[in-house]
Amino acid sequence: MNVANASGLPGFRRFDHVGITVPDLAEATSFLVDVLGCEYLYTLGPIRDDEGEWMTEHLDVHPRAVVPSLKFFRFGDSAVLEVFEYRSPDQNIVPPRNSDVGGHHIALYVDNLDAAVDHLRAHGVTVLGEPTVSTGPHLGQRWIYFLAPWGMQFELVSYPNGKAFFRPDWTP
Repeated sequence: MNVANASGLPGFRRFDHVGITVPDLAEATSFLVDVLGCEYLYTLGPIRDDEGEWMTEHLDVHPRAVVPSLKFFRFGDSAVLEVFEYRSPDQNIVPPRNSDVGGHHIALYVDNLDAAVDHLRAHGVTVLGEPTVSTGPHLGQRWIYFLAPWGMQFELVSYPNGKAFFRPDWTP
């Protein structure tokens, strides 16, 4: 069944995956698998075009950019993460902040926020502040941000008893 709005993208069905670029694919693999518990799926690559414009035409990167390899990981039972390690003459190596255009984070649902935070801290992960209790439509949720070794922001969220906007009696 197509759940998209009739005026939206034809045939749209679901979220499939997100891709991120990291400075060190081996370090990212270790973090994603050993610390976060992602399932490694497979590797592709290299991707390059030493003479033409394929990289610019298809990926909007420098024509001599190279992806030596990229890996795919599954988060829990659904979302897939595609992880690239690029080499490019014009590469920006500073990750965007949430407040920057293109800023982003990946939110992971956990059953027990406190146990997950303790796990991250035990693995030397930078956790930003203490858990925050949400209000309004997100009443019932607690969340906290943490940083991957390469500086990318992740978020843990937990709402074991649901959020306010999930309840039939909730109104905006």
